[in-house]
Amino acid sequence: MTDVVIEKKGHVAIVKIEHMKAMNALSTDMYAQLEEAFDELAKDLDNVYAVVLTGSSTVNKKGKTVNSFVAGADISEMATKTCAEGKLFGNESNRVCWKIENFKRPVIAAINGFCLGGGNELAMACDLILAGEKAKFGQPETGLGITPGFSGTQRLLRRVGVSKAKELIYTGRMIDAQEALQIGLADHIYPDDQLQTEALAMAKKIAANAPVAVRYAKCAINEGAQADIDTAITIENKWFSKCFATQDQKEGMQAFLEKRKATFLNK
Repeated sequence: MTDVVIEKKGHVAIVKIEHMKAMNALSTDMYAQLEEAFDELAKDLDNVYAVVLTGSSTVNKKGKTVNSFVAGADISEMATKTCAEGKLFGNESNRVCWKIENFKRPVIAAINGFCLGGGNELAMACDLILAGEKAKFGQPETGLGITPGFSGTQRLLRRVGVSKAKELIYTGRMIDAQEALQIGLADHIYPDDQLQTEALAMAKKIAANAPVAVRYAKCAINEGAQADIDTAITIENKWFSKCFATQDQKEGMQAFLEKRKATFLNK
């Protein structure tokens, strides 16, 4: 990997996109590198309890230095694609987003600048979205003659509601971090120079809890979100009951009764 870098801090992994010449635009190669990164982390779940996904702090745009998470998909690559090639690109990109959404650990998107098109779709595949105060979000695809193609029409409506998703996609307008927070696209806003620190702090707070329980909670939420309420409650009960077969449940409750801090073993 050359444009996607993994750094580990304790039980937290930081995945950073550093395709600086193209404002971190997502090409076929970039998606392959992201998939490789998460496949690598999936082999180390004994040590990785939470993930932060972010972009390089600064990228070059026409000689100027700007902040960018991911400014979109690589238009230079997409411009000449046929219908069949477009379908394949969408399938490959959606596979990576699905893999992140269903990764066995929580994934926090730390949005430091432009988060547009494929970048916004990538962020929405994460469990939580933290934004720097100057972050910009949007799905500008209709202005390029296409629809969002990496689950943007589906994940956006699930985050902000049908009518707001239609407005943002139909108009292609870019919104700031404050509006993203108001409509539920972003979960928190932090000063730009504190974003990475705050994202790491949240990841560490998640990692301090029982890893198996956090994983089961993610499974219950993701599965239940696609079901009716009666089915969803049954799904929750399935994952709740599985907790009682873990060492971490025994340790967590015993530590509570003994008024001490639990030592979780991820078992």
